[in-house]
Amino acid sequence: MSFKYLKLVVFLLITISISSCKKDKKVIKQTEISFTKEGELTLFKTTTDSTKVLIDIEIADTDYDIQTGLMYRNSMEDNQGMLFVFDDVTERSFYMKNTKIPLDLIFIDGNNTIVSFQKNAKPFDESSLPSNAPAKYVLEINAGLVDTWKLSVGDSMSFVD
Repeated sequence: MSFKYLKLVVFLLITISISSCKKDKKVIKQTEISFTKEGELTLFKTTTDSTKVLIDIEIADTDYDIQTGLMYRNSMEDNQGMLFVFDDVTERSFYMKNTKIPLDLIFIDGNNTIVSFQKNAKPFDESSLPSNAPAKYVLEINAGLVDTWKLSVGDSMSFVD
């Protein structure tokens, strides 16, 4: 076998190998994650002690649920939210990695009192969203609802699961 012939065979094998790799691109489709009602949460206005808002909630209280949160969700209804429940009361920090929908974050202390907000968190933004005060709970709702519902620091919440 001549050297020229061997080079041609090697060239053809490499070309076939490369072209066949390009055709094997696999498309990975993300599984749709739907809302699962696990409880109800009520927000109360401090000034009137009246019910302000009642929403259905998913509860994130395991390490996996807390780490995943609302990542990979395409949408959420305005009467829905996710309540993160922690074992201790300390300053919290969240971010929007892999989160497709803009959110308002409501930080709530161990006495069920709202201590701070992070409004209009941007999808996929990995910037820190700190509580700036000790919190035991964090409620995530659609962006803009804190203002729509006229919530204030000092308002309170209760929930049942």
